[in-house]
Amino acid sequence: MMADKWGILYVVATPIGNLGDLSPRAQETLQEVELIAAEDTRHSGGLLRHFGITTAMVSLHEYNERQQAELLIGRCQEGLSVALISDAGTPLISDPGYRVVRQARQAGIAVVSVPGPCALVAALSVAGLPSDRFVFEGFLPAKSQARQTRLEQLVDETRTLIFYEAPRRLPQTLQAMVETFGPDREAVVARELTKRHETVRGGSLSTLLTWAKQAPESGRGELVLLLHGAEKKQDAPRQEALKVLLPLVTALPLKQAVALATKITGFKKNRLYQLALELRAPQED
Repeated sequence: MMADKWGILYVVATPIGNLGDLSPRAQETLQEVELIAAEDTRHSGGLLRHFGITTAMVSLHEYNERQQAELLIGRCQEGLSVALISDAGTPLISDPGYRVVRQARQAGIAVVSVPGPCALVAALSVAGLPSDRFVFEGFLPAKSQARQTRLEQLVDETRTLIFYEAPRRLPQTLQAMVETFGPDREAVVARELTKRHETVRGGSLSTLLTWAKQAPESGRGELVLLLHGAEKKQDAPRQEALKVLLPLVTALPLKQAVALATKITGFKKNRLYQLALELRAPQED
């Protein structure tokens, strides 16, 4: 069968809690495809029944993804369309599906996104932390030493850090973060998002640690933990250049000051000239 007659692989986002978040387009897609690959067919069965969707399902989880990828790609090559869903949220985001999508694209099968809920995006949108730059770290290692090692690698990360975590491990994770990032680093815990008992709590790591130890564990699945990025460190070469330039631009003509600073520091002349202009500007106002 020619590629233009192959089926389509749809990557469909499903609710992270509130069933009302399943979009009309997602409902239509799940109704019209010939097969749905679900992380847990029993869990997704409840969602499909709620919307009266009777499409056949097969399981696709971390333990069978390699084998199921061949099956699903074969179905698409037979002309059938397949929808890929996870237990909650957008597939592939800390969920199975990467191998299927990658192999489908390599085979020339059309892969179409049906976007919708995603816990990390939902949490970031209400956390009040910088959102122009962020990095998603997924789940930290469960073992304490490996978790500590990974956190230490992120100490100087200036972007907002986003993690998924199991509620029962929250106190241990916050304790490790206090030890690594310090007690005053700002953080936010978002759990039960879109559900009746949704909680978005912010504060210092030490404050959140105290709260997590006192508050009873609530919710299933996972929560989202967001951490303010590190403060940007001063550019050491820039500081050195400024230290040399400052007395020179005060006492000498600009070009002469830059030429002398270039010999002293070994820095590029153009860069030093720009710095000299910044230093000279306030004096000329």
